[in-house]
Amino acid sequence: MQMMERLRAGDVRALARAVSIVEDGAAGAAELLAACREFSGGGLRVGVTGPPGAGKSTLVDQMARLLRGQGETVGVVAVDPSSPYTGGALLGDRIRMQGFAGDPGVFIRSMASRGAMGGVARAAADVCTVMEAAGRGTILIETVGVGQDEVEVIGVADVTVLVLVPGMGDEVQSLKAGVMEVADVFVVNKSDRGGAELVEQEIVAMQGLAGERGGWVPPVVRTVATTGEGLGELMEAVRRCAVEKGDRRGRFALRGEGLRLDHLGVAVKSIAAAREFYEALGLAVSHEETVEHEKVKTAMLPLGESRIELLEATEEDSTIGRFLAKRGEGLHHVAVHVDGIDAMFARLKAQGVRLASDAVRVGAGGHRYFFVHPASTGGVLLEIVSPQQASSPGTPIVSPQRAGSPVTPIVGDASSLKS
Repeated sequence: MQMMERLRAGDVRALARAVSIVEDGAAGAAELLAACREFSGGGLRVGVTGPPGAGKSTLVDQMARLLRGQGETVGVVAVDPSSPYTGGALLGDRIRMQGFAGDPGVFIRSMASRGAMGGVARAAADVCTVMEAAGRGTILIETVGVGQDEVEVIGVADVTVLVLVPGMGDEVQSLKAGVMEVADVFVVNKSDRGGAELVEQEIVAMQGLAGERGGWVPPVVRTVATTGEGLGELMEAVRRCAVEKGDRRGRFALRGEGLRLDHLGVAVKSIAAAREFYEALGLAVSHEETVEHEKVKTAMLPLGESRIELLEATEEDSTIGRFLAKRGEGLHHVAVHVDGIDAMFARLKAQGVRLASDAVRVGAGGHRYFFVHPASTGGVLLEIVSPQQASSPGTPIVSPQRAGSPVTPIVGDASSLKS
């Protein structure tokens, strides 16, 4: 793909075009995203959230300046609210960050929320994937001004920075049961004003939940975004948090051979109808796609480090269509990530586990997977998935299909496997 080559070479125009295609869901978006995922995952995603007027835009601008001064390439995803009347958005963050107009090392994308709840646009995660594929080392994600229960940024960012300001009064307390609990780093911005110390004390007093965060106690950093004061300390805290989170995931992977929940596949009659419930829970669809050859429409809802995948049949005579006709709406499959998928396939086969696939298959973007029959798992179709890696000798690898999708297993089909 020519655009992908230009993207990887650092062509800013190609990056802008790729982001537009993905954000708008234009023709070729699914293929482009699949190609980008092969090169994503290397960037640090920093979510910057907080109530309106906390100074998030100015803070993000200063964070980008600091990173550029350290030689890093930066991507910025700035989400602005959409008008409930016209559907348009002011996209004022682009105006605030005009100082980077001539710097190809900073790519800024302003996005309208388009009615999405939770402070981030639905396409934000996919846009971050494109930016990572283009080699952006740090991606700053600025949310719409949020309230207590708008916490979707944690599903997109590696590290979440919550920005507060003096003078909030009881607002800090009102935020406690929601967004305060998901912050990895607290920032008291505009700390040159009176009352900064009081806000810091309020935050420290709420640190009782820190013991449930695997040992990481969210630090409190005071900043003055207009002057850049405290920015160095903030970025240091963000990096320490990223390392700590990475170490915890690494230790877990060593214990469980990289095992973790990748996603839950849920068959529904209508994605549009099902989305209402999941969005009421606070989840947001990050990506929708129709897979023509599998006769299925999918919608991804990030949930922590995993996701929920809604599956809607586009034709009755399809894997999901037959499943719905026989079983009705419900859990279709569970997908588990494993690092050594070839070794796992061989081990399960040697142990006599009933497999629903006769080989490890390669999906779009290089992801690989196979299915385990419900007879061996307690009644649910299990998908084992892994990033691309060199195969073990003697392990068959067959034609590409989209990773994580409700493909028809080699033995029977998914509807019969639930019988």
